[in-house]
Formats: sequence, structure tokens, C-alpha cells
Amino acid sequence: MTQVAERAGVTKATIYRNYPTKEALINAVTRHQFHLLESRTRAALSEPDAYEAFAAYIIDLFEWMAGDRLLADALSEATVVGPAPVIELISQLIEAAKKSGKLRPDTSAVDVRVLVCGAVLQLNRLGNREPGVWRRYGEMTLAALRPWPEARMASA
Repeated sequence: MTQVAERAGVTKATIYRNYPTKEALINAVTRHQFHLLESRTRAALSEPDAYEAFAAYIIDLFEWMAGDRLLADALSEATVVGPAPVIELISQLIEAAKKSGKLRPDTSAVDVRVLVCGAVLQLNRLGNREPGVWRRYGEMTLAALRPWPEARMASA
């Protein structure tokens, strides 16, 4: 709390008056981050090419989380606040992107959440904050969601 007060240029009393506990401060910041994520998701939904918007969104999300430990923790652990509105918006983005034929037809928001949050959880546990590594996992997530040739899908 002392560091937050110093960075904000206010007294500790001001911080404690608005956020009586460290958890209250973390929840407030996390809610703010989810609102930003919701805005980014809405912006992706407004793009004319839904698949390109989805792909850029996934890469952007990984790059953002590489530098934002709180958001990465909140998404991977889902312990601070729930991302329910964002999940619904991502579902809409996925449905729009599937029409391009560039996403597996069975792709769901749960699939994206498992792939993204699983990678984030492991990168956090490994202590990796290198943006290039996080971007690579975003690209791998996109690759996992691309349709397979029919013959490979039938034997899988």
C-alpha cells in the first residue's frame, strides 16, 4: 500500500480511506482491467474482418498480459473477479470469426479460455515476462484453433 501511495502521489491514509485492505485495492484494479479488456473485445467485434480481429485480439491479449501480472493472474486463476461479460463478448467474436472458415467449427469460448488461461498460468508459474515468448504462445493458441484437414479430423 505504501508503494501504491508513493506512485500515486498521495498519502497512505488516502489509499486506506478508499481501499481499506490490500484485497479491496487489488479487486478495484482488476475490475478496471476487466473493463479495459471488455472495451478491447468490443472494439474487435466492430472490425469488418472478424477472423483478423480475433487473431489480432488474441496476440494483443498475450502481449498485454506479458506486462500486466495482475490481469494475467486474474484471468488464469479467476480468483479476484469474474470475467463473465468478457467471455460472452469473446463468444460473439468467435462466432463471427468462424464464418471465415479460418477457425475450427467447434471452437468455443471455453476452448479459448482453456488455451489462453492454461498458457498464462504456466508462463506465470515459470516467472516468464518476456513479451516475445508470450506472443509466441498467442500464435500457438491461434494455430491450435485453425481447422484441420478433414482426413486428420476424422482420425483424431
